[in-house]
Amino acid sequence: MADASFALLDDRGILAVSGPDRRPFLQGLVSNDVDKVCPTASRYAALLTAQGKYLHDFMMVEAGESIWLDAEAARLGDLKRRLSMYRLRARVSLDERSDLAVAAIFGAGEAAILGLPSEPGAARPLGSGVAFVDPRLASLGARAILPRENARAVLTDAGIAETGFDIYDRLRLSLGIPDGSRDLVLEKSILLESGFDELNGVDWQKGCYIGQELTARTRYRGLVKKRLTPVRIEGLSDATWVLMDYGDFIAHVFLQETREYYDLEHLWSGAPRIHWRDAVEHAG
Repeated sequence: MADASFALLDDRGILAVSGPDRRPFLQGLVSNDVDKVCPTASRYAALLTAQGKYLHDFMMVEAGESIWLDAEAARLGDLKRRLSMYRLRARVSLDERSDLAVAAIFGAGEAAILGLPSEPGAARPLGSGVAFVDPRLASLGARAILPRENARAVLTDAGIAETGFDIYDRLRLSLGIPDGSRDLVLEKSILLESGFDELNGVDWQKGCYIGQELTARTRYRGLVKKRLTPVRIEGLSDATWVLMDYGDFIAHVFLQETREYYDLEHLWSGAPRIHWRDAVEHAG
């Protein structure tokens, strides 16, 4: 693997959950155990509908008297709005932290460079921010949440070279890791079909949370009938976009000059459409 690099993730934002009730407030809402989040441990979790369908996913890390949620920047306002619906009399505040930036650090020895053990979720303070191994999968590398004004300088001073977002995104795709609403369908996808169990996104021992009933029933009754998975397509022409028709859903596949799978969506009306069996036969 190449030397460690970092990519600033402009599509990520931070929602800070503060106040004396921040832990019990989040604990009753999200899929992972908030009580296990501490200065040395982060967690990956989701917020679901009451019917157990996907709304948001994020990483939770402790920073001083707050728990920072590393979530989709474009949908941060919606996440704040949905959490606010449950605040009631809880002594918590929800603040969008536009002053913070998120970086992915990946490659050879990225955890050691940041002074972290290599297990998923390991965390430690880093300057005025936090560094942590990706709690979903250690192979994805680590993350750092730092003040936006000096995030790039902190990482380059640590001897980590900057690279483009597309390099990190290719790594994520090759490992089959969904990227929020880019790959999951709002109010339709369920956690176990989307790999959240394997990605440490569900704690089966914690108490109740919104959407727990369907999530638990899906697991204990063995009701998972489909999975989100990475694919590689070879042998097709150098078309730009192809809609792969799998019968009950549509996958949106980008073919680069290397003919590697790059991204997935559930519908794009402007693309040519072929059935998956035809693609397999064409690839030989």
